[in-house]
Amino acid sequence: MTDILPLMTRAADRTAHLIETTSEERFALPTPCAEYDVRALIAHLEWVATLFEQMAEGGPMPEQGPYSGDFRPRAERMLAAWERPEAWEGVSSGMGLPMTVLARMCLGDLIVHGWDLAVATGRPYQVDEEEAARLLEFAEEMGPTGRKMGAFGDEVAVPADAPPLERALGLLGRDPSWRP
Repeated sequence: MTDILPLMTRAADRTAHLIETTSEERFALPTPCAEYDVRALIAHLEWVATLFEQMAEGGPMPEQGPYSGDFRPRAERMLAAWERPEAWEGVSSGMGLPMTVLARMCLGDLIVHGWDLAVATGRPYQVDEEEAARLLEFAEEMGPTGRKMGAFGDEVAVPADAPPLERALGLLGRDPSWRP
């Protein structure tokens, strides 16, 4: 499963670039996550990086804090934690899920919330075929469970011939045609 690490790295870098090029004037814009404006979404992404760093290190579930403007260093620490072979072994004490599932969740969070930020701020968002395929595989496998747990919204109908990223977004409760 460590073949996901390069995908996580690309997604984290793409997300960091989006965050770093988002002006504060855009922080109040709505996002596809109804509970978050852009500022809150970035704060959530900061927490996501810390969460998956902690999980990779066998640490406790962190509390989500306010926006701090430090996503990139958090993402770098998260990726360094996943570079350790033992990060991929066993079950997370914080979530009770196999570590390989957590890595896939991390990739999903980075891609989906990166897409959220891009469309909220009127920018294009591109992932490569492998990232889209992995996200779609994860969404097909974990979507129903995630919806039951309240982690994902209701499935959004997307044409069967839509690109893999759009199909994954729909399975995870996002409307690929959402615009502010």
